[in-house]
Amino acid sequence: MLDIATMDKIDTQGMYKVYDKWPEIAKKSYESDLKSVDFSNIDHIVLAGMGGSGAIGDLFESILSKTDIHVNVVKGYLLPKTVDKNTLVVCISVSGNTIETLTILESAQKLDCKIIAFSSGGKMESLCKKSTEFRKIDMIHSPRASFVKFIYSILYVLNSVLPIKKEHVIESITELEKMSSKISSLNLIDSNPSLHLAKSIQGSPCIYYPYGLYAAAIRFKSSLQENVKVHAFVEDVIEMCHNGIMSWEKPSNFKPILIRGTDDYEKTQERWDIVKEYFKKNNIFFQEVLSIDGNILSKLVCLIYLLDFSSIYRAILSEMNPSTVKSIDFIKEKLELCD
Repeated sequence: MLDIATMDKIDTQGMYKVYDKWPEIAKKSYESDLKSVDFSNIDHIVLAGMGGSGAIGDLFESILSKTDIHVNVVKGYLLPKTVDKNTLVVCISVSGNTIETLTILESAQKLDCKIIAFSSGGKMESLCKKSTEFRKIDMIHSPRASFVKFIYSILYVLNSVLPIKKEHVIESITELEKMSSKISSLNLIDSNPSLHLAKSIQGSPCIYYPYGLYAAAIRFKSSLQENVKVHAFVEDVIEMCHNGIMSWEKPSNFKPILIRGTDDYEKTQERWDIVKEYFKKNNIFFQEVLSIDGNILSKLVCLIYLLDFSSIYRAILSEMNPSTVKSIDFIKEKLELCD
């Protein structure tokens, strides 16, 4: 059984302790003293960010997918050609030094569009000093651990722009509190769903998801890669039935994990049933993770909370420090030499 002494021994930078406080961090962030903004006539939002910052964009894209606002998430150097005066470009870099996002910011500053940037400081703060709206949000531990602080701070700052009801935000924080009582380090027992999932993760996880839960699935893949240092793969369950299912005809080191919504579209539910029947028939072990009931914000943040914590537990069970990112640091150092 996992215990706090083991957690502290391996997770030397205390990532799990930050996750224990996620509901509290979310609440304080939404009650922020940051200045809100009021951009008018916005029909297109571009969210730019990489890694943990990019996951923030994925979440907002999912939440806004059923609204009249067109949304693009940019994970790279180039803005869409459709950016115009009715576009809001939101640049997010927790560190403030992400080269791809800084490039997007500089490109946007040359166009007739609205811009706001969020970071803990760095080069991004300097680039925004003269004429660009900027909000400074302190990083907690790492970009990925700072996820809820940035999410709920942005929800507050952009409350007049984003068609997200305040009661839905409050509900999501309440649901995070409920989730925390089940998955935090204060509940290291077999019934802890994050710990239970962590113990079952083997080989290379192959994560299947429905369209609306893309943000949670891609975040889980990234958390497994960063925290556990394993290969992980994601695929939409509907698309998987047209090609990916063929890969299971041969023995594989990949292990399926199904990320499901409590109210998935009826045709998606039908597809889940068929896929599960196929796996059972072919003796392929799979895990299921079901979202909570509630609005889409609550579903996504609670799923991400549960899945992120499972990646931390899996790392510790594997005697792997979840905080270290030596390979990412190698890439960043090389990029700095290229500037």
